[in-house]
Amino acid sequence: MGRVLYSVTFLRHGRSCADDEGVYEGRYDSPLTAVGEAQAYRRAREWKECGVTFDRVIASTLQRARRTAEIVCEVLNLPLETSEAWMEINSGKLAGMNPQEAERIYPRPAFRNPYETITPTGESEWQVFIRVAQALEEVIRQRVPRTLVVAHGGSLSMTLRVICGVTPWGNSQGVAFHLGDLGFARTAYDPQTNVWHFLELHPGLQEIEQ
Repeated sequence: MGRVLYSVTFLRHGRSCADDEGVYEGRYDSPLTAVGEAQAYRRAREWKECGVTFDRVIASTLQRARRTAEIVCEVLNLPLETSEAWMEINSGKLAGMNPQEAERIYPRPAFRNPYETITPTGESEWQVFIRVAQALEEVIRQRVPRTLVVAHGGSLSMTLRVICGVTPWGNSQGVAFHLGDLGFARTAYDPQTNVWHFLELHPGLQEIEQ
């Protein structure tokens, strides 16, 4: 009997209203724009045409990710689960603020170590790292052949750092993975050797006409 690999695809949501507003998103529960919904349908239809499907789809509870996942599940005829563990990084009171206002109220220090939070009510880098590592562990423990996780740029970048063994360094330094609108990383995990394979890294879709 050959080795069993667990395929895990990490998908970022489509364009949101907060993207158009130019504000910090975080836990600001911004919906998809019409462009974002069109992007989700485009990605889902591309996958359907290529025969891509999943055995499990799990999404962040924030509506921009949940709606993206709903569209994918609609096109691929799949059930959907949601989990707060895959929510975006909690930036506390920065959520919904424009950069100028944020810099005035919460000026960025010259250095912030990974144990410190961005604002008094936010998450530290280590808190995010531990949260997504536990969420990833739950995915692997389920032993599902093909899983799709629909989440956010920040939380997914940290998840890919977990996979690569890159721990938080503070001040958002080190390795980062940028996933744009409907960008995704397709990976496979070999539980017998504890090896992660990066099979595809797609940066995302450009804005498309409605």
